[in-house]
Amino acid sequence: MRNRPRASLGRILHDLGTTLLDVAASPGDLDTEVTGVHIYDPLDELIVPPGGILLAVGVQRADDICALIERAGQAAGVVVKLPVDVDERVRAVVLETGVAVLGLTRAASWSQVAALLRSLLAEGDLAEPGEGPPDDLFSLANAVCALLDAPVTIEDRSSRVLAYSGRQEEADQGRVETVLGRQVPDRYLRMLDERGFFKQLYQSRDPVYMELDDENVINRVAVAVRTGDEILGSIWVAVHEPLSEQRQRALADAAKIVALRLLRERAGADTRRRLRADLLSTVLAGGTDAAEAAERLGIATTRLCVLAAQLTGDSAADPARGESDRQRFCDALALHVGAIHPKAAAALVGSVAYAVLPLQSGGPDSSGEEARAVRVAESFLARVGPRHAANIGAGRLALNLAHVARSRADADRALRVLRARGATGQVAGYTSVHFESLLLQVADVAAAEEQTPTGPYQRLLDHDAEHGTELTATLRAYLDAFGDVNAASARVHVHANTFRYRLKRLVEISGLDLSDPDARLTVMLQMRIFGR
Repeated sequence: MRNRPRASLGRILHDLGTTLLDVAASPGDLDTEVTGVHIYDPLDELIVPPGGILLAVGVQRADDICALIERAGQAAGVVVKLPVDVDERVRAVVLETGVAVLGLTRAASWSQVAALLRSLLAEGDLAEPGEGPPDDLFSLANAVCALLDAPVTIEDRSSRVLAYSGRQEEADQGRVETVLGRQVPDRYLRMLDERGFFKQLYQSRDPVYMELDDENVINRVAVAVRTGDEILGSIWVAVHEPLSEQRQRALADAAKIVALRLLRERAGADTRRRLRADLLSTVLAGGTDAAEAAERLGIATTRLCVLAAQLTGDSAADPARGESDRQRFCDALALHVGAIHPKAAAALVGSVAYAVLPLQSGGPDSSGEEARAVRVAESFLARVGPRHAANIGAGRLALNLAHVARSRADADRALRVLRARGATGQVAGYTSVHFESLLLQVADVAAAEEQTPTGPYQRLLDHDAEHGTELTATLRAYLDAFGDVNAASARVHVHANTFRYRLKRLVEISGLDLSDPDARLTVMLQMRIFGR
């Protein structure tokens, strides 16, 4: 088979088929190279580079479609939910600009179509100049479809759809839901499992015919995709009757080709991820190589903000599962920031997923742009929260690559403050936690130099340790309540008179002058720095 060409609009439509996208208005030639996927937001400046596909969320009327096409004149296509309001004005603008109008089935969500399109475009990511991407799974699915004369899906071990052929409209509603969701619906998985079909599939090296005994569901033939004893996935064919012996052999042979492809993809994905991580690490570190690394990643080189995201769950019990969860989390972050800005980049560095987010040009005050980065991070956590418990720190705005390392350090410090608080699902901009971060840095210095508490605070700690008292807790409650004895006594669950007695005792023992603001500040800082 020949290497897959650069992604063109026509090729993408051929791969996805009319189940998902159809052409509503065409300029004639659909060979335009597609460079990326972008989501239209009427509140943001419209930035669509040449060859971009623009997902026109909320756009319906012909007037709005015309206006959007004229503003995005370099785009390859504009996607609108069906039914598309196409009239003579729309057709004229399409012919004038060369921007195709595509209709998206109403059953699909915008996140689904964005993920589908990006998965098709990701084939050539980070390829070196002159390297052509290898044959893809969609091509293989279409080839198997032609051999067997039936619609085909290629799925991984978890029944997630990796690729599918054309002619899916000839299958049943379950197949349509599978293609749109890129995942076999749970009710079908339960049915197949209860009937023992998965057990048959994974125990056999030959195709397995499955009679589903449902007038609304077409029967299936499936074959496991394996390398040795490892199951990589499966190929599923929607059929009305068992395959002939010749077609069974063709399906079994196709499974071997798909296995090689999946192994190559797995190796290639690991290589691309390591390369992206190395390049992004170079950008985050700054220095002489940062500009070249930024250029290879394709990120903007001015006005950047760094996000540092980290899962909060305990992965020590299963390190392999933890690494897989971190990688999926990073992939989701990359997809999210990529939908906001085409030049954003994200990669996993150690246990932290870093994202470099280009921001709109603005005035010298960067607080508004940092706040926007925080909102981007909050939006991401709101989307993935049920699946991934995490915190995100946002650094200050970097006006150029030389300041990116500072923004990364800011993001790391903000993330550390959230960890110190024991927070989960929180976002913090560096400026909002600046002082807490400084205290943690001072604590690091004190620990490195093996410094210990001194003065009145040290005397209180020694007394509590020797006599089993809680005078330190009494002092902390008093200071936290700004000297309000009633509030402080309620916090430690004692009577106000008892609290006053303890307060008098701790003053006698420590020699602390609670009327001196400098003395109060000194002991408060020691409590924060030494954390006792």
